[in-house]
Formats: sequence, C-alpha cells, structure tokens
Amino acid sequence: MVSTFPNSSVDLSRVRLEIRSLQPQLVEWRRRLHQKPELGFKEKLTAELVSSKLQEWGIEHETGIAQTGIVAIIKGNKPGSDKVLAIRADMDALPIQELNEVPYKSQHDGVMHACGHDGHTAIALGTAYYLQQHRHNFSGTVKIIFQPAEEGPGGAQPMIAAGVLKNPDVDAIIGLHLWNNLPLGTVGVRPGALMASVECFNCTILGKGGHGAMPHQTIDSIIVAAQIVNALQTIVARNVNPIDSAVVTVGELHAGTKLNIIADQARMSGTIRYFNPDLKGFFNQRVEQIIAGVCQSHGAKYDLEYWSLYPPVINDAGIAELVKSVAEEVIETPIGIVPECQTMGGEDMSFFLQEVPGCYFFLGSANPAKNLAYPHHHPRFDFDETALAMGVEIFVRSVEKFLNRTYAKF
Repeated sequence: MVSTFPNSSVDLSRVRLEIRSLQPQLVEWRRRLHQKPELGFKEKLTAELVSSKLQEWGIEHETGIAQTGIVAIIKGNKPGSDKVLAIRADMDALPIQELNEVPYKSQHDGVMHACGHDGHTAIALGTAYYLQQHRHNFSGTVKIIFQPAEEGPGGAQPMIAAGVLKNPDVDAIIGLHLWNNLPLGTVGVRPGALMASVECFNCTILGKGGHGAMPHQTIDSIIVAAQIVNALQTIVARNVNPIDSAVVTVGELHAGTKLNIIADQARMSGTIRYFNPDLKGFFNQRVEQIIAGVCQSHGAKYDLEYWSLYPPVINDAGIAELVKSVAEEVIETPIGIVPECQTMGGEDMSFFLQEVPGCYFFLGSANPAKNLAYPHHHPRFDFDETALAMGVEIFVRSVEKFLNRTYAKF
C-alpha cells in the first residue's frame, strides 16, 4: 500500500518512519508560528519558541544574533569528517492582513506568514530534532541558522557579520523555500542562478507647476515622468543581451493634486531584476542616463536614489547536484525534479552563497485540490503541510551525504 498522509496524493514511502512520525509536531509548530507572525528583526516570540525547543532537546545554540537570530550546533558522533554543513531558515512574516478563515489564522493584526517562513522554521526545527536524536548517523558538524528579516531589510548580512559562518567555519550551506509555484511532490533545483538580483530606485521629477490652460508657462512633471517610464523599458529591450533575462518595473507613480493643475513634481519608484552578476552596476548607470536625458530635454530636474537590495542567488554546481540526488531519492511523482525553476524574485540567501558554496532550492507546496495554491504574498496564501516532512527528509539526507562523504563529489 502507498504510504501517504490523509488527503494527500503524494507518496511518502521514501520519507523514513521516524520523520513521518514527526509530522503532527511539524504541523503544530508551523501553526503556532503562523498564529504569531512577526516582522523583520521583531521575531521575539518566534525566537523564544525556537530556543525553547532547542534547549528542551539539549542542542547547543546561541540567541540574539543580529537582534533575533539563532544558530544551533549539532555535532555528529560518527568518526571520519571535520566538515561543517549549514542549514538556513528564515523566520519573518509580512505586513499583510490575513484573509484565510482557518483555526491557525494570524492573531496579529496586519501581519501574516504569507510566504511560508513559518514552514521553513518548522522544517529546520524538525531537522534539528532528528539530527540530535541520530547523531550516530553522521560525522562532522551541522549549523542550523534561524535568520530574521529576509523580507527586509535583510538579516543575512548582519548574521554573516556577526560570524555565523565561523567557529567552526562552514564548508557549505543549503536552504529551501516552500514554493506554491510548484505542486506538492516536486523539487525545483538547478546549478547557477535560481533567483534574481534586486535593485531599487526612487526618483522625483522636479518640474514647474501651473494652470492646466497655460502649459507653456510650466514644465509638466507628469509628461516627463511618462516618457521616463516608457524609456526605461528600452534598457532590457535594447541594452541587455537577449540571452540574459532582466526586468525593469516602475511600481509606483504619484503626481498631481487636481485635474486643472499641472503638477510641479512627480514621484516614481521601481525595481530592476536580473540573473547575470556581470550586470551589477550597469542598470544604475543606465537608469540615471535615461532620467537625466529626458529631464534635460524638457528643462526639468530630478532627484534619484538607487540602491542594491540583494544579489542573485547563485547555486554551486556540486552542492546543487547533491541536493538533486537527494531529492530524487525522496520525491517520486510524475514531475519530480524541476530544473527550469528560475524566478525573478529575490532572496538574501544570496549573501550566504557569496561566502560559501551552497544550494537554495524550491520545495513544491501547492495543492489546488485543497484550495492551497494562492501565490506568495497573497492574503490567502497557505500551503500543503505534507511538504514539511518532505523538507526535513531532504535536509537530513543532504547532511548525511555531505558529512559522511558518501556523495562522489565530496
């Protein structure tokens, strides 16, 4: 008989019995976290839950890193390796009012786990518990990094600066993202670029206001802004190699106070996303050239603020192949492994991957049959919790393969 959880069509016979038995606990932890969501660097209740569980299980850990971050250390009892593998899980929620009517609905007004980080934390906790109970199965050391503020302003860099990849030094790192763009029973993993670099800008166009009936006396900031919005699209269309994916989005445009007044100012903001690290610095320069040129042609001035949020998520080929080999052992569905799983979304896991080789991957979590397929950052986002045990299994097997050097490349 196929071993499945109730109401699930996914075969879980490849998930070891000890991990399957954790499923009720994984669900309980995830739902407790879901009810008490917290924004970046404010994850105090989340950190308290994580720390209390680690303490209960006798796992060495440090709290208060980068304000609310936690690092747990689990040392294997099996001789043969001094390698260190890190596992990273983010903990923060989003400023969204939840619309789901479920028993575990958010109890914090205007804050919601709408991206699966509650699941990531529960999976990391389950992994920590299992590894602590089965230290005889692996050599070396596992560091589990519970990171704050992935959604912004970014917790990875402060944690790295605080030394989470040191003492002992991390040799490789892995992490996962529950992913409603893939169905339950799939894993999206690939070498190279998985997620995009994210850069942002704010720009204020400084024109000259006046009466709508006398435009010759003005410098219309709305006309200038409209031309800039259109011109910015030529960066991808005509300045970027068509082989390189990139996107420029103007997400905000605000101007004017009344229908018969020509606005003296227009404010816009947007994002630029790309995979190729060689493009770093190019968009900043080109965006300003276009804005300056259009403004000059109209006699307007501008004030531009441009900054880089996250670099692209670039997976190491060897670690990605390890994760893929593990996923193939755990997942058995008609789709299974999805290598073409890139997204223009950004993630600050990228900063860890700049420091040490690693792999970030997507774990399919959508189940339309249960109405669990809303997109990330949607007020009705939720996922099939069957994926939780699958995530623990993939992490555990990755630890055993990497640290026991049973994978050919290590």
